[in-house]
Amino acid sequence: MTVSAQQLHEQLATAVVELDEDLTKQLAQQAIDLGFDAWEAVEFGLVAGMDRAGKLFDEEEYFIPELLLASDAMYAGLAILRPHIPQQNTDAEKVRVVIGVIEGDTHDIGKNLVRIMLDVGGFEVIDLGRDVPPRTFVDRAKETGARIIAIASLMTTTMDGMAEVVRILEAEKIRDRFKVIVGGAPISQGFAKKIGADGYASRAPAAVQLAKRLVSEPQAA
Repeated sequence: MTVSAQQLHEQLATAVVELDEDLTKQLAQQAIDLGFDAWEAVEFGLVAGMDRAGKLFDEEEYFIPELLLASDAMYAGLAILRPHIPQQNTDAEKVRVVIGVIEGDTHDIGKNLVRIMLDVGGFEVIDLGRDVPPRTFVDRAKETGARIIAIASLMTTTMDGMAEVVRILEAEKIRDRFKVIVGGAPISQGFAKKIGADGYASRAPAAVQLAKRLVSEPQAA
């Protein structure tokens, strides 16, 4: 019986959720052997599975050990699929992105998924980790020559830190040098617009498309 791409994606996602590294690798190789799109296998298989594992963690059905094993499975599959993903945007190879979770928040599953998708998409990603002060986002972006500052938050109590990053950029008169994108469960397009961010993405793949669109715009001198 021939398996469809959609069925294989679901099997990949399930293998990640079930913490089965060997099966994840087998399915990733099967996707290549069958000529399926490697990027879609990452997006709809590996990343979707890790996203589901993250939700189980939030619901306290999974704990740190399970989350680490799911991550191991995802990365094992990614190692097989990544060489088969063509660079979709040659400009992205030169673009640096500073990414992190805003100060006061230690939830980094979503941020990690965005980091992986940006990396796979050809960007150079500087991961600041979690609980990152607004000042650090700005300083590291300047130090590394990043064009994008990506900020994540899962807690409403930390959302103002995102606005503070924009305020610092404006105060130093360097706002036009960087594209600021935000994301996370409590974040919306309306909030992004309110604080003066350049964009918002609800999911990791959408964040990559947003980043590519933003860097295609002319950069300020």
